[in-house]
Amino acid sequence: MKCFHLSIFVTLCLLISCLTPSSFGYNDLFDIGTAQSVAVTGILTCNGRPSDGTKVKLYDVDTFDPDDLMAEGFTDEKGHFLLEGFETEISDIEPKLNIYHNCNDEHPCQQKFSIVVPDNYITEGKRPQKIFDIGKLNLEGKFSGQQRDCFN
Repeated sequence: MKCFHLSIFVTLCLLISCLTPSSFGYNDLFDIGTAQSVAVTGILTCNGRPSDGTKVKLYDVDTFDPDDLMAEGFTDEKGHFLLEGFETEISDIEPKLNIYHNCNDEHPCQQKFSIVVPDNYITEGKRPQKIFDIGKLNLEGKFSGQQRDCFN
């Protein structure tokens, strides 16, 4: 009988720990955690020309719930973009940049690949103090983890 009660107690503890505000993404609502920010810039090209209008998104990768979108935008006529965003988390954020493009691709949907932002570009607070520059990137190449994405 003692084992049964211990099992129920452990199950309840696990359930309660899973139902904290942070597990639902409500950290901002309950003022739990620390605001952390990041900024990413770069220039995207295709066939030697600027890749204008290319969609870029900045995410915080989450393990047990959907990734948090921190910022999104498009490259300008010179292929340049600059994204900055923040997320309030109890643990460290894990930022990544997603790039969605159609460079040399006639198929439906877009090609998507991600670039992980190094930890030393994460700033405590809502305004980033450093900018991670991915440099000039030629989208003609194939990138690790690149896949087709129809729902971005």
